[in-house]
Amino acid sequence: MGEVTATQLGFRMPAEWEPHEATWLAWPHERSDWPAKFAPIPWVYGDIVRKLARVERVRILVEDAALEKSARRVLAKCTADMSAVEFFRWPTNRSWTRDYCPIFVRNDMCEIAITNWLFNGWAKYDNWRDDNRIPGRVARRLKVTREFEPGIVLEGGSIDVNGAGLLLTTEECLLSESVQVRNPGLGRADLERYFADYLGVGQTIWLKQGIAGDDTHGHIDDLARFVDEKTVVIATEDDLSETNYEPLRENLKLLRRTGLRVVTLPMPAPVYFDGQRLPASYANFYIANGMVLTPTFNDPNDRVALNTLARLFPSREVVGIYCGDLVLGLGTLHCMTMQQPAAVLAAAKSTAR
Repeated sequence: MGEVTATQLGFRMPAEWEPHEATWLAWPHERSDWPAKFAPIPWVYGDIVRKLARVERVRILVEDAALEKSARRVLAKCTADMSAVEFFRWPTNRSWTRDYCPIFVRNDMCEIAITNWLFNGWAKYDNWRDDNRIPGRVARRLKVTREFEPGIVLEGGSIDVNGAGLLLTTEECLLSESVQVRNPGLGRADLERYFADYLGVGQTIWLKQGIAGDDTHGHIDDLARFVDEKTVVIATEDDLSETNYEPLRENLKLLRRTGLRVVTLPMPAPVYFDGQRLPASYANFYIANGMVLTPTFNDPNDRVALNTLARLFPSREVVGIYCGDLVLGLGTLHCMTMQQPAAVLAAAKSTAR
């Protein structure tokens, strides 16, 4: 890390609730991610794009002209505003843009830059090289003047920031020395230096273990999320016999020691398909301009989660999206989206919830 870093040049990673220019998605095509249940997935994406296109631009990665034509047909039937939708014909391995799209940073001079971290398929899957090329492609297409390359693996779903110097992550994901090891040899202090140098982070809050069923091995975006600079929501489980009970209880205790305001979200009842536990969590919501898209699962706690988030985001429309099919791909709304911040002055940035 001898080169000039993003933070030295005044860049930081904005909070998700700050104004967006666009949301990046990748149109689903990897059928093995949804075995025996792929058919409804494009229609789920169509509904999500329809909602997002009301409030910001939607930039969609597609494999080729044929997939773009198919996506356009779905979006037309879903009555999405196509004037707000752009397509980019770049091959991808999977649709989870949160983890391989660039992490955008911004400075007080309204300049947007890209941090291009490495992606290696969550240190689990072999087919990841097309996804790893996406940040560079985005940088060239958008003609950003600065592209920072930290040279280590980092997935967007493994971190969450408040835009004011704090970052949330888990030890399970980033510090494991035996399971899905992203950066062998890098420890806590090393990673914190990278966060400081490239994302403008002054303090990293380390929680322990993620939720059951998460094949990323502990992503924070299924567990705990900032909703404003001083408030975090965290998933909790009331059933003592449930696998998530003790890990979530431990994380809640750790978070309450930080001095932040902590608000709890329930967990839905465990979701299974063909014997596999799936990572169903209300914490995987996505904050768009004027809107919060929230996963639902036809569960009694859907109402509790939606009402909790509505209280936390009083100036935004909180919209439920049924994710019972989508979660078979081992991700939901936050996993499939990546925000591109708007180029706005820091003094004019939106901090409204």
